[in-house]
Amino acid sequence: MKNDKPTPGKSEPRLWHKLKARFDLILLVVVLGVLGYRFGPQVGAALGIGGESTEVGSNLIQTLNGDPISLEQLKGRVVLVNLWATWCPPCVLEMPGFQRVYEDYRDQGFVVLGLSRDEGTPDLVRAFLRQKGITYPVAMEAGSGIEGFGMVRTLPASFLIGRDGKVRYRVTGIYAEPALRLAVQRLLQEEVAGPPLTTP
Repeated sequence: MKNDKPTPGKSEPRLWHKLKARFDLILLVVVLGVLGYRFGPQVGAALGIGGESTEVGSNLIQTLNGDPISLEQLKGRVVLVNLWATWCPPCVLEMPGFQRVYEDYRDQGFVVLGLSRDEGTPDLVRAFLRQKGITYPVAMEAGSGIEGFGMVRTLPASFLIGRDGKVRYRVTGIYAEPALRLAVQRLLQEEVAGPPLTTP
């Protein structure tokens, strides 16, 4: 007579494989979600997908070199506002890419405005910028009066502003140079630039 009872040893591997397959699927969904959250905004900016259209304040700020700049003054240009700090490794890692894109497109109307969250003296930030070869305008965020970016808890944080003066994309974490370059090229084609910003 044939035994119809399942053998305990044979059903356990099947159950284990089912559980492992479900766990792998959940893990994949979580990883894709994290990657989408981190890289989705910059991919969207590069391809012109999604984004927003948020007004920002036009308060006047003063760069470390003493030059007054307002976001109202920068209307007509594509602007990357980057919140960073000298003690933030991802911030330091992305800055050379910002510098290269700035050098390549500033004559076409692209501006990078760095807002340092350092609590030390401006001299500390100036020395850091000289050492790293950063020439785009930088101001200390404390008391800068820049509004319209909401609560920023993570550094680096970047806000890409179109020629209309509105925030089009927000990127939290490292903003990869190739993605920024594509986004800047695309946004610069939207309308004619104003006169280039004179920077020190």
